[in-house]
Amino acid sequence: MTTTTLAVLVPLLPFLGAAAGLLLGRRVPGLVRPLAVLPTLTALVLAVLVAVRQGGGTGGGTASLDAATELTPTGSVPIELALHIDGFAALVAVLVGVVASCVQIYSTGYLRDDPRYPSYAALVSLFTSAMLLVVYSGDLMVLLVGWEIMGICSYFLVGHYWETPEARAASLKAFLVTKLGDVPFLIGLFALAVDTGSFRITTILATVTDGGLDHPTPIALLLLAGVAGKSAQFPLHTWLPDAMAGPTPVSALIHAATMVAAGVYFVARLLPVFAASAAALVVLAVMAAVTMAGSALAALAQDDIKRVLAYSTIGQLGYMTGALAVGDRGAAVFHLLSHGAFKALLFLAAGVIIHAAGTNSLAAMSRMKGLRDRIPDAYWTMTVALLALAAIPPFSGFFSKEAVLGAAEHTATGHAESVPTAAGWIVLVAGLLTALLTAAYATRLWLLAFHGRGAEAPDHGKQPVAMTAVLWVLAVPSLAFGLSVGVLPDWFDGHSLTPTLTTSVLGTGLALVGGLVTYGAWRHTTALAARVPMGAVAVSADGDGGLVEAEAIATHAPAYGDVASAPDPADPGRLLLGPLHRHAAVGFHLDAVYAALFVRPVQASARLVRFLDRAVVDTYVRGAGAAPRWLGTAVRRAQTGNVQTYLSALLAGTVVLAVAAVLVATAGA
Repeated sequence: MTTTTLAVLVPLLPFLGAAAGLLLGRRVPGLVRPLAVLPTLTALVLAVLVAVRQGGGTGGGTASLDAATELTPTGSVPIELALHIDGFAALVAVLVGVVASCVQIYSTGYLRDDPRYPSYAALVSLFTSAMLLVVYSGDLMVLLVGWEIMGICSYFLVGHYWETPEARAASLKAFLVTKLGDVPFLIGLFALAVDTGSFRITTILATVTDGGLDHPTPIALLLLAGVAGKSAQFPLHTWLPDAMAGPTPVSALIHAATMVAAGVYFVARLLPVFAASAAALVVLAVMAAVTMAGSALAALAQDDIKRVLAYSTIGQLGYMTGALAVGDRGAAVFHLLSHGAFKALLFLAAGVIIHAAGTNSLAAMSRMKGLRDRIPDAYWTMTVALLALAAIPPFSGFFSKEAVLGAAEHTATGHAESVPTAAGWIVLVAGLLTALLTAAYATRLWLLAFHGRGAEAPDHGKQPVAMTAVLWVLAVPSLAFGLSVGVLPDWFDGHSLTPTLTTSVLGTGLALVGGLVTYGAWRHTTALAARVPMGAVAVSADGDGGLVEAEAIATHAPAYGDVASAPDPADPGRLLLGPLHRHAAVGFHLDAVYAALFVRPVQASARLVRFLDRAVVDTYVRGAGAAPRWLGTAVRRAQTGNVQTYLSALLAGTVVLAVAAVLVATAGA
């Protein structure tokens, strides 16, 4: 079988699995789990074969795989069903396959009693297929199809617990905010096609290399709007923390390998287009810096364990966009791959914790003794993932994050051609500050979740093997993926990804400082945990993980207060942030700002339009109908059927006309 055929089957198999699951899931329940797991696993195997046949990507001298057939005649810019698989695409597809397979296997245990599991599993397969289409596509219009399918899948999956108002609001918010970015993104795609005469990625890159673009800055900025929405970058990042109202496996899939990774991958795919505009690179650097620092501060103030990880994802995506802003897509995709493994592990382990604790509140977990002994698999694997997140050597996050910081230092010191040094300094300073904050909130999460003091943690027996086994599978790349740092340049552009001494010392030193300071703050505040009880755990963990999580989301606010921040003086994050805590807990009030600037004016305009429609336009319409009706009523009253009445009216009318005629004649004389 040719490599092209294998590549076509990679996104096709999950799509067929989704279609079969939707058609047969209700009729033949025994097929639901095989149809969810087997097509995705097979797609993973084929993606690995494609990567092996590529043999190191373009950096190693292997030509990229390109194949195309015209999809439909357009009369102008053609749209082609095209493949473009280089080292970046080959490895990202393997990541998508690994994470999606783990999520599907995990979900068989996590949602084992969920009556909507068949549709859920089918949507996860469709989600996976759409991301694989984005990864392998060589035509931007076909890529856009996968881009938009992911958007609609996220709407349904985030709203899986539609009985809860949080899930309904979160799914709608995720859909609308990402669509807000997709409108300029679509305009940017059309403008790019007009400038280059093609939607084919290879043709666009060749055109940019040879003659450049006529309008590089507007095109790049329009495309960045879509990337900001899809990859949850400032200022369109506000949907991602709220999307935690969906099932935990969905969160793992979105954060690690699909939706939010799509924007970063798109910029990496078309980096020469963005590099053609120095202004666009500076804008991208500023966006990355604000996203990194702001999300890390917000993560330090969250009470919901999944919201901590959500803001963490936003910040790590900021590292990736920062690497792209300094022109190093190898470092960006390296961190994308590394982050995909340990972030999927973090979310899936968080699902085990929520199931075992019966709550998603870190404040409540800090009042539980022995939780780590109840769930040793989640404890040890999450510890590995948090060390990778904090970029502590030798875990994978250290190597990938240092690749980003090293690229920023390279640009800041003036060694990068055609990239503004300002972009390098912005990314470097923000990246180092975020390294400090990342270690702080990772340490806080670990301490509050696993080292609580108080009542004995509930014991609900061992978690399903389907849930715990995948944790150890993902722990392997979280621990050892950094060893590939010497091999990956051959898959990418050939640039070295080896950590540099300066940024390694600074980054690791700041991470250790962040962790130690947080530990000291926790030692200072932990005594308050026993004296300041929180709301009782309101959920029994006797059901499956999905049921427990849905109930935990619904009961969080009544039991512990606001989802973002429980009123917990024993929280070390509150001590570290001081007066900034209340602002960071609500995402620095961006939702309130957007409500004031956009939501309320639109609602006021809608009320005005409704008033004008009902009180003005409808008045004329009703008047136009009422006048003939009144005239008909008057005429009907005159039709009495009495001949004497008719003769009297005729005589009276004749007299009136005669008098009028005399008066007119007299006036004329």
